[in-house]
Amino acid sequence: MKLQEYDISTQYKATVLSSERISAAKSSPEVREIAIEIESQEFDASVGQNIGVLAPGQAEIGQEHHLRLYSIADVPETTPDGHQQISICVRRCSYTDEFSGEEYPGIASNYLCDLQVGETLTVTGPYGQAFELPDGHDATLILICTGTGIAPFRAFVKHIYSQRPDFKGRVWLFHGGQTGLDLLYRNDEKDDFALYYDRETFEAFNALSKRPGWSDATDWGTALHERGEELCKLLSDPNTYVYIAGLEKIREELDDVLAEVAGSNQTWFRWKSDLEAEGRWIELLY
Repeated sequence: MKLQEYDISTQYKATVLSSERISAAKSSPEVREIAIEIESQEFDASVGQNIGVLAPGQAEIGQEHHLRLYSIADVPETTPDGHQQISICVRRCSYTDEFSGEEYPGIASNYLCDLQVGETLTVTGPYGQAFELPDGHDATLILICTGTGIAPFRAFVKHIYSQRPDFKGRVWLFHGGQTGLDLLYRNDEKDDFALYYDRETFEAFNALSKRPGWSDATDWGTALHERGEELCKLLSDPNTYVYIAGLEKIREELDDVLAEVAGSNQTWFRWKSDLEAEGRWIELLY
């Protein structure tokens, strides 16, 4: 679904509660976790959904708003007066004009990263389906993400272990990045996932670039092949659920690597077809 197709007719005012850098101090670019409170009792978001942020548009081209979507990065909380508080994960971006070669700051990301506590913004949504935890308490969950795609999984894992004490299944988290400094919520600035490292059911694996600083694909091959035998057993098990979050290009990259892990394209796409048909393959891609 294209951004211009999202319904933004219902808009809400929100106030910034906090803005905290969560990427390592030595890393580039800057990534911030921004907590906001929605000033309406009608807004109701869940883990796994996105919100829309309407940054000020470019008036010179008649653009009133600049819409961008951001995943909910924590379990939403509700204040006594019925206002929802949520967090989003924002990477300060820039882009290079393909004709002039000139670099420009990303409109929405820089707008959000520059907001101060107490300032207001306009949001829309929520959009997308909420992540649903399987009814069974012993399912295996495989979570695969890159960069800020880890944000919805941070909320999802927190939801699992804080609100579903009956859940005894395994959780495998694969997080891709250029270097170890890019492993959000798993660094010296903010290490939320360390809360779950002593649980026998939780494991986290890194998929880092073989050439840090280059823009080539994340090294899913090493991360997934190292666990290939067990991964094959899990992917062919009807009690396994796979969740994917991040840039759309991850879909093709994973298909290529998982076909190698499975031994053939035919085997992998049969497994994937079963996962999709049974609602056990869930994507949150942008």
